[in-house]
Amino acid sequence: MLQIFKSMESGPLQELTLKTLEKGAWINIVDPTPYELKVVSNLTEVDPDFLRSALDDEERSHTDIEDDSVMVLTNVAVCRGQDSYDALPLAIIITDEYIITVCLEETPVMAEFNERTAKLFRTYKKTRFLFQILYKSSTFYLRYLRQISKLSDDIEDQLRYDMKNSEIMRLLELQKGLTYFNAAIRSNGAVLDKLLRMRNNEALTPILKAYEEDEDLLEDVIIENKQAKEMVEMYSKILARMADTFSSIIANNQNLVMKFLAAMTIIIAIPTVVSSFFGMNVPVPFTDNGYGFFYVMVIAFSISIAGAYALWKKDMF
Repeated sequence: MLQIFKSMESGPLQELTLKTLEKGAWINIVDPTPYELKVVSNLTEVDPDFLRSALDDEERSHTDIEDDSVMVLTNVAVCRGQDSYDALPLAIIITDEYIITVCLEETPVMAEFNERTAKLFRTYKKTRFLFQILYKSSTFYLRYLRQISKLSDDIEDQLRYDMKNSEIMRLLELQKGLTYFNAAIRSNGAVLDKLLRMRNNEALTPILKAYEEDEDLLEDVIIENKQAKEMVEMYSKILARMADTFSSIIANNQNLVMKFLAAMTIIIAIPTVVSSFFGMNVPVPFTDNGYGFFYVMVIAFSISIAGAYALWKKDMF
């Protein structure tokens, strides 16, 4: 999918086509075809490798500079289900005339930049638009981290009363999501630090024109990213300790069950031993007694009760 927008001076977005492409436009490419990549590359004179860099879902955040274009590849957070979170690469390419975004799929970060929010950004202010995308990406990390925190609390409450495999699998999914977030946020932080250093590079000034308010926005992005980094580290430790705690509880419950079964085996074995003794094919006590069976039963159950009491005193039940 390929969409082209340009902010009008009055505020709203104007949708363009490849034939009506104008300077200051934003070209948004989602899951592109080879033909779309080729056409955009020819029209904008952007290196095709820049456009294809975000199509590898394992690509880490980095920046590249070539000729008259700068590519900032960042990882944005996505939610794939109730407990499934991931990070996808998003390439933001800035040239003298255009800003281009490329991603494998539609993300909630880029969905925030639409006609409804058109007054909050300008496609022709490319540097600020770049920082706004990065800022929105950081806010979504924080939003999803808060969701993960609430989900982990719900799972903890349920596991306190019932150790279901489904809840443990949900905990595992959250841990996987935090692992992806941790790697993405760390690499995003390195990119932000590099952008901070690049702002005074005169060679890049024609491309990344940073004004004072833009630099303030970049510093806000760095602060948000650091907060997300601290939160993901904290939640990762909490989930890891929670998993260890519930693993210990499960092991302890298993030991209690095994201890109970062992005690019951001993108690049940006592009547079996007594009845086996009196069932031998040799003369035994109470052989000619009419109440012999009753006496044997009394002896067996008396010993069993005594054994159960002794095991109870030793906290085997």
